[in-house]
Amino acid sequence: MTEQKTRDDFESFLSSADTLWIMSQGGVIFRSQRKGIAPLICYIEQAPLTEEVIAFDKVTGNAAALLLKKANGRAVFSSTGSQLAAETLRGFGIEAHFAHIVPYIINRSGNGMCPFERLSLGKSPEEFYEHLEQHPLFADIFYESAPC
Repeated sequence: MTEQKTRDDFESFLSSADTLWIMSQGGVIFRSQRKGIAPLICYIEQAPLTEEVIAFDKVTGNAAALLLKKANGRAVFSSTGSQLAAETLRGFGIEAHFAHIVPYIINRSGNGMCPFERLSLGKSPEEFYEHLEQHPLFADIFYESAPC
């Protein structure tokens, strides 16, 4: 995928209602309109994870960074990314392209750190994923095969 094609695809993504696109050499292989980290969990649960992918994400925090490693991510493009995510992605050798960088992702109430950003701190991708498998918010993905 050329740099210009990636930029064009990212602009298309930003103008869509989707919250996540996963791209391979052939184009979009996964898309979702679910909020938060649920789309990445869905992708990990459904995909063979045999090839490196590029993610287009509306917001990328440390939780998403750990999931991108598990999803075999090569790069992520996001309108907003946290400094925590940038450091984690750099450590994994995953390219991060953020239009805006914030210290951390805030919760939906706007009064503190996102609970998944907090839960992800100090964990490996595998440790974090194990915690998510037990979280009731994602039971529909892990146990009920809900649409993503």
